[in-house]
Amino acid sequence: MWRQHTAKKILRYGAAGSATVAVAYTGYSYYNKKRQQQQAVGSFVPHSLAHYADAAASSVSSAMELGQRPHAFWAPPTRAEMINELKGLDRDGTPRTAAEAEFDILVIGGGATGAGCTLDAATRGLRVAMVERDDFASGTSSKSTKLVHGGVRYLQKAIMGLDYEQWKMVREALHERKTFLKIAPYLSNELPILLPVYKWWQLPYFWVGCKMYDLLAGKQGITGSYALGRSKTLESFPMLRAEGLVGAMVYFDGQHNDARMNAALAVTAAAHGAVVANHVEVTGLVKESDAEGRERVCGATLRDAETGDTWTVRAKGVVNATGPFSDAVLKMDEPLMRDVVAPSSGVHLVLPAYFSPKSMGMLDPATTDGRVVFFLPWEGGVVAGTTDAVCRVEADPRPSEAEIEWILAEIRRFLSPDVKIRRGDVLAAWSGIRPLVRDPKAANTKDLVRNHMIHVSDSGLVTIAGGKWTTYREMAKETIDCAAREFALAPPRACQTERVRLIGSHAWSSTMFIKLVQTFGVDADVAAHLAHNYGDRAWAVCALADRGGAAQRLHARYPFVDAEVRYAVQYEYALSAVDVIARRLRLAFLDAQAAREALPRVIALMADELQWPQERQRSEHRKALQFLTTMGLPDSILSEEEEKPAAIDAAKPGSEAKGVVNLRTTGTLNLVDPASYYRRGVFSADEIGTILSAFAEFDVHGDGHIEVRDIEPLLAAIQVPATGLAQGLAPYLAAARISVDDPGASVEFEQIFGMLGEIKESFNAKEVKDNNAKMNQIPTHRSGGGV
Repeated sequence: MWRQHTAKKILRYGAAGSATVAVAYTGYSYYNKKRQQQQAVGSFVPHSLAHYADAAASSVSSAMELGQRPHAFWAPPTRAEMINELKGLDRDGTPRTAAEAEFDILVIGGGATGAGCTLDAATRGLRVAMVERDDFASGTSSKSTKLVHGGVRYLQKAIMGLDYEQWKMVREALHERKTFLKIAPYLSNELPILLPVYKWWQLPYFWVGCKMYDLLAGKQGITGSYALGRSKTLESFPMLRAEGLVGAMVYFDGQHNDARMNAALAVTAAAHGAVVANHVEVTGLVKESDAEGRERVCGATLRDAETGDTWTVRAKGVVNATGPFSDAVLKMDEPLMRDVVAPSSGVHLVLPAYFSPKSMGMLDPATTDGRVVFFLPWEGGVVAGTTDAVCRVEADPRPSEAEIEWILAEIRRFLSPDVKIRRGDVLAAWSGIRPLVRDPKAANTKDLVRNHMIHVSDSGLVTIAGGKWTTYREMAKETIDCAAREFALAPPRACQTERVRLIGSHAWSSTMFIKLVQTFGVDADVAAHLAHNYGDRAWAVCALADRGGAAQRLHARYPFVDAEVRYAVQYEYALSAVDVIARRLRLAFLDAQAAREALPRVIALMADELQWPQERQRSEHRKALQFLTTMGLPDSILSEEEEKPAAIDAAKPGSEAKGVVNLRTTGTLNLVDPASYYRRGVFSADEIGTILSAFAEFDVHGDGHIEVRDIEPLLAAIQVPATGLAQGLAPYLAAARISVDDPGASVEFEQIFGMLGEIKESFNAKEVKDNNAKMNQIPTHRSGGGV
């Protein structure tokens, strides 16, 4: 009986595997054919970065590599300038004509899809504006599973149900996964995910599925899957339940920092000329009759949440990219419009890092109710989830205790009995609303496909709904293609976003954190965190540290530092304490209690930047505590006595200089400083100011570059004896990769720091060596013979 049952299973899954391979091959052939038919995308020069481009560049990627990136201290337009443009003014407040004030496209929504649409339109050469009622990624886009994936669950359903639409969605997502990892390498990475096997017949079944997943990706594939035996499985994931374990399959997907990715999209769009504004609400749509007498959407009425100002913005067309809130905007256009979004809540928990290996996640494909549960290392914690339940649309949904307990119960099933997970181990918990496209025939939301849908209303309002983070770029491309047709636009260029690297990507490397440690003296974990979250913009973050010394941590257990708060305000449009603790620093998502403890310092730093009065600071504190109750903290924190205003005052920066790059600092470089040879940072804060001040004097264009011919005068200005160096400047220039063949060649400030660091270290290494030599002359009967 048992053998017959087993044989039937083998035949069943063997047939499914054969069908899978056949479908995969067909898809792979179709994909290659489609790729061959695509025309090459022309090169372009971004709007506000045009003077960084090499005119001889033949492609987008080469232009970027040759210097088409913002220099480290480039700042996007201020929010006040963005608001002026939305009001139909020049950035300085000068009035514009009606034609000049009109945008080609107005995008409503600043999440992944909205920011993706804005970047796509801007890089095509269209005049585009994006407004967001709350903050970038304040909704679903910050509350994802943090995966960049094709969807193994959807692939299984596509094969077993012979569903071409789901198969097509997986294929598209796998292609986008590779693009995602390429355009934002510092914010995303490959992650191996382990599938534990507890029945021997499941191993070949999972093997076929994972190999099909690899094959379907084609040339866009990442690291291939592989099988593990029992002992290797437990070695790789020692927390796993060993009883009955047969082995495991390991496959690879991508992972990212969703909210920071969203902010990078918005700022990159601004770098390409888009107007972006958070905390600006759409209160209504503006319509006019066209030549045929049809009412057409031609703009919106806006309200600035910061000032209360209201005004009307005009555009040739409007795109609704508001995720779960799509129906609210649709009803502004057509009050009787039927809902197109079926909201579904997905709850996630964050646990301490010791519950999972640092570099491997796990997927439980067979939960008690047929869903899957992920268990993934992320930003120093472990993300576990998710649920999938019908919900109502609200701004800040809360995870219920029942959902939290369900996830914990599922986790306990696949972890070793020795590993006890309690409710008290949950550091944070959040609920995100998935904007699933409604299918009237589906009985359960878990049967819905998270594919996207583009709807064009009779008035011309274009709505993009559904989808997931992984496919945001393709969704944006299809949306702007549709908008260009519907609004009769003629963009100068085709879609560019498959090759547009996001801000921070161009000079990033996996080892750049070492230079941050050596230059600014920050802790290694802080430097690694900054490089991983800001890319090459980490230089600007470090330079914003308070002049009292190296960057100060906001919380002892985490690598977040004060300079990040200042950077969020100055460079990333953060306007509230929640913007910072939740979506710029991610501390609220990693540890809600730690975010609560860091709150007074965060508010003090923002108050210093934004000149908040005491009442605003108290208001921000109350709002932040309310937000933290949606992140897993109990409501009782609202009734507890809040920190006294004195606590916020104590957290304020004292009399030290404001945390900005102090270009007024003058002085000399302290070359003879033996202690610096042993310090993490070669330069003191004052020396960094001195170097930056001298650099600014020779940076005549203000673009973050000087010329080779300026190096010796710069050294003279800070009293570095270039002619007195034993070997001359040549070895130090070579170490900093500065070529002297062309006196007019550009030199970046990172190279100057590198060269001066080499010079200073050579001075003090010699000093230390000389002292050691003198110490060696001490008689052995007094020194102990060096023992």
